[in-house]
Amino acid sequence: MQNNKDQHNLKSVNPPSDNYPGLAVRLTAIRLLGAVVDKKTSLDGLVDDSHGHPHYLALSVRDRGLCRAIVGAALRNRSLITTIIDGYLERPLPENARGLKNLLHSACAQILFLNVADHAAIDLAVTAAKNDPRSRRFCGLVNAVLRKIASNKLDLLASKAQHAQPPAWFLKLLQDNYGQVTTTHILEALATQPALDLTVKADPELWARKLGGVVLPTGTVRIAEAVGPIDSFEGFEEGDWWVQNAAASIPAKLFGSIKDLHIADLCAAPGGKSAQMAHLGARVTAIDLSSNRLKRLQSNMERLKLKVDCWVGNFKDYPANETFDAVLLDAPCSSTGTIRRHPDILWTKNLSDIKKLADLQRDLLIAAFRLVKRGGTIVFSNCSLAKEEGEEVVSDVLRQHQQIGLAPILKNELPGMENLITKDGYLRTTPADFANENPILAGLDGFFAARLIKR
Repeated sequence: MQNNKDQHNLKSVNPPSDNYPGLAVRLTAIRLLGAVVDKKTSLDGLVDDSHGHPHYLALSVRDRGLCRAIVGAALRNRSLITTIIDGYLERPLPENARGLKNLLHSACAQILFLNVADHAAIDLAVTAAKNDPRSRRFCGLVNAVLRKIASNKLDLLASKAQHAQPPAWFLKLLQDNYGQVTTTHILEALATQPALDLTVKADPELWARKLGGVVLPTGTVRIAEAVGPIDSFEGFEEGDWWVQNAAASIPAKLFGSIKDLHIADLCAAPGGKSAQMAHLGARVTAIDLSSNRLKRLQSNMERLKLKVDCWVGNFKDYPANETFDAVLLDAPCSSTGTIRRHPDILWTKNLSDIKKLADLQRDLLIAAFRLVKRGGTIVFSNCSLAKEEGEEVVSDVLRQHQQIGLAPILKNELPGMENLITKDGYLRTTPADFANENPILAGLDGFFAARLIKR
């Protein structure tokens, strides 16, 4: 690993001049892209609207949206962009020119995948290069490479399927778990910008008409292109809906009727599942290690006008004298099922993470049974595409603990989603599910869920 002082990461960039509108957002996108790719930093934390990267927080709401779009497109299509850029270089860039590489990736993403004028993307990239003393000598190269890419845009995009390969570790995961055909469909889905999914309190057809969306079999309202910030949408302030991927809304449905039941939502933040269960009449206790995340959950519940009790800490330390009618454990995982929305995962995780997380999930699932009454239900779920983190965890626990039984999910419980239920009675979704002529409206997060009973 190179010393930080040798990394070409635009740390010494001069403050952008007001004479260059749009430069600040490009410099910030380059900086965030470097943090993800070079330092394996989660993008979620960098673009958090309260505690994110200071350069990101300094941007306007509109520019934050553009920044996220640039970084997301650059990460989602990183392999293809690398192939394209390398094809126009007479010789490889210096190994330590990481900032320059991130600059080229950022500009290429704008030219090929975003609604940004080619000349604006190119001019601002050249200006960004001039802004850093270490990249000024590459200004001519930046200009020439990006102009060639822009002039050959259609041909380059036509060859996308050939070159859009993910990192080797993720390709192996998909092929080992799903085979080549489904792997191809999943990769096609992941290359498409995701839609916005909303869980509504009532009348999804009405909200689909109001917000210009469609209703999925889950009852979710899906919007292909969200215009403006979320809090400007009709119904936000009134608490009529919340953002939640359609797949993530399924596990809470597996309890059946929960009115007046006391349910613990373990690892609860950000709270979409807590909101679902509270809305259905359950008394919900949300448990999470992070006090800040629980504060945000509570704030969300106030907007939604839903009552949820909160408990901060490790659920293993929850008072032993209190047990619940049911428990939902949406366990920490590799999050590979959310790559379409969080493409940084491709570049911050690897196969060794999956084994560690599977071991953690097994431990958490066994510990969670202490909190549920005899005869009570546990729904175990996560957003991983790796069966090692789902089916294999549950199979191991069932084999080793006789007091835990499987309550198979039946096909008639999820109308319109029968194909998401495996022969063993588990729920398994992938980004290749929910086909639609419009690829943005298709797909689901990869999700796993199992319903278990304490005997």
